[in-house]
Amino acid sequence: MDRDVYQRMRALQGEHWWFRARRRILATLIAGLDLPADARILEAGCGSGGNIALLQKFGRVSAFDMDEEAAGYCRADTGISCRVGSLPFDNPYQDDRGFDLVVSLDVLEHIDDDRASLVSLASCLGEGGRLLLAVPAYQWMFSSHDRIHHHKRRYDRVELETLVKESGLVVRRSGYFNTILFPLIACVRLLSKLLGRDSGSDMKMPGRWSNALLTGVFGAEANVLRYAGFPFGTSIFLVATRADQDAGRGE
Repeated sequence: MDRDVYQRMRALQGEHWWFRARRRILATLIAGLDLPADARILEAGCGSGGNIALLQKFGRVSAFDMDEEAAGYCRADTGISCRVGSLPFDNPYQDDRGFDLVVSLDVLEHIDDDRASLVSLASCLGEGGRLLLAVPAYQWMFSSHDRIHHHKRRYDRVELETLVKESGLVVRRSGYFNTILFPLIACVRLLSKLLGRDSGSDMKMPGRWSNALLTGVFGAEANVLRYAGFPFGTSIFLVATRADQDAGRGE
C-alpha cells in the first residue's frame, strides 16, 4: 500500500468502528479455537500492528510485514520484534512449523500469487495449528477503495474454500461477516459507481455517535459468529489446518 494509506490506517485503527468491531469478532473466533496456554501466534501482514494487543491475549505473538516503515510502527507501538518480510517467497518464518495459530487478515487480496502464499502460511503451522484468514467479499463490490489499497481481487466463500483446499489445507470453518451493514455498504458502492463518484477510500472517521453506533451494530455479529458464519456479508473468515494433520483440538 502507499505510505499515506499505512499512516491513515495507523491513525484510525484504534477507534474507527470497522477496526474495533472486527477485533471483537476476531476475538470471538480465536476464543473458539481452544488454543493451548501460552500459544505461539504469528500475524502475517501485520501492518502497523493494530491487532497485536488482541492477539497477545491468546499467547506469544510474532509478526512480519512487507513494508519496513509499517513494521517499524508495529515495533514502536507494541514492543514486539516485528520482522520485515512478504508472502509468498520472503516469509521470515517459512518452515518454522511451530505456531499454534497463524492469522492473515485482509492480506491475501493484495498478493498476486495467493495460492503460494497459503502454502507458505501452512508451512508455519505446528501440530494441530490453525490458520485464520479474513478477506473482502464479492468481486462485484470492487471499487476505488480496493484500488487505493492495492487489492488484486475480492473473493466469494466457495472460491476461497477451493483455493485453501488446493493449497494443502483442510477447511474447518468459514462464513461471511459484516452482514448487518451489508445492504447499506453495497448500495453505497453501487450508487457511487453508477453516479461516477467512485473515487475515494471508505476508510474515514465518522462522527462520534455514528462511530459508536456502527461499532455496536457490526460488533454485535460476534454473538452469532461464535456458533456459525453468516450466508453473506462484506468479508469472509476461514479457519483451516494442514491436510497432513488431524484437527486435534475443537473449533
